[in-house]
Amino acid sequence: MKLASLKHGRDGKLVVVAKDLSKYVSAQAVAPTMQAALDNWAECEPKLISLYNDLESGAISGEAFDPYQCDAPLPRSYHWVDGSAYVTHVELVRKARGAELPPSFWTDPLVYMGASDAFIGPHDDVLAGSEEWGIDFEAEVAVITDDVPPGTTAAGAGKHIKLLSILNDVSLRNLIPAELAKQFGFYQSKPQTAFAPVFVTPDELGDAWDGRKLHLPLHAIYNGETFGAPNAGVDMTFDFCQLVEHAAKSRALEAGTVIGSGTVSNEGSEDGSCCIAEVRCLETIKDGKPSTPFMSFGDRVEIDMFDESGKTIFGRIDQKIVKFEVPED
Repeated sequence: MKLASLKHGRDGKLVVVAKDLSKYVSAQAVAPTMQAALDNWAECEPKLISLYNDLESGAISGEAFDPYQCDAPLPRSYHWVDGSAYVTHVELVRKARGAELPPSFWTDPLVYMGASDAFIGPHDDVLAGSEEWGIDFEAEVAVITDDVPPGTTAAGAGKHIKLLSILNDVSLRNLIPAELAKQFGFYQSKPQTAFAPVFVTPDELGDAWDGRKLHLPLHAIYNGETFGAPNAGVDMTFDFCQLVEHAAKSRALEAGTVIGSGTVSNEGSEDGSCCIAEVRCLETIKDGKPSTPFMSFGDRVEIDMFDESGKTIFGRIDQKIVKFEVPED
């Protein structure tokens, strides 16, 4: 099953989308929003599946699906947990600046709580105030949970993963060092996060989803050129069940919690990278300094993932970098 939210107010209108993303049908009779569906998933899921099956069979004709009319599938989330599950990526970043990786990074997941008050749609602009901030894209995979009890272990976490998606978790790289130096985490350096047009249920992914990892390349295209396509199931030190366990160690996770993988990265980067920072680190290690600049206003980033037949699964993220207007005093 595939679900999306058409732009409408702050929380969108929930719709069920055909497998090939060609058409949709309103889900308003089941749940008005994605969050409402997740809040009552046990009751809503079979009704949404019924709509999906009717749309696929032709019992419901549906309307043409336009991803440009989409908000993020979950426009606002009560809880956004972003990880850094590809530890070889973290190790590379540290190596580029001459720092060693603490041994605990291989055994204890690295996560932070991000801004989830306004996720943005797949074709919304990335807004930034200055190119000097070091604008970078980060292509990631994410899972969305139902209610997760505190103390849930990795062994029991899988049943709480209800939906998956891909995303662009923008980073302002040149703002990060000063923030981390305060030892209090990211804030100004992490603007709004964009999601692909649809969330999908795990069964839509077939054998590519093993219950813990998504084993498909994640494609990043920068200004029309392939930037990287590392496999999301390779070199993922901490799988999604482990990330759920980590996040739920001392608290319950409310329905609609979104957990990101962090930048998808394969050691050696034979298939390219999913962020500019990784390429700059490789350049620094090789040449002593980076040569690839961060993003400029007018630049474009696309992120996509395809099934075995080459068809998009989640729909494409396609964004431009735009300077925001500073309001008058």
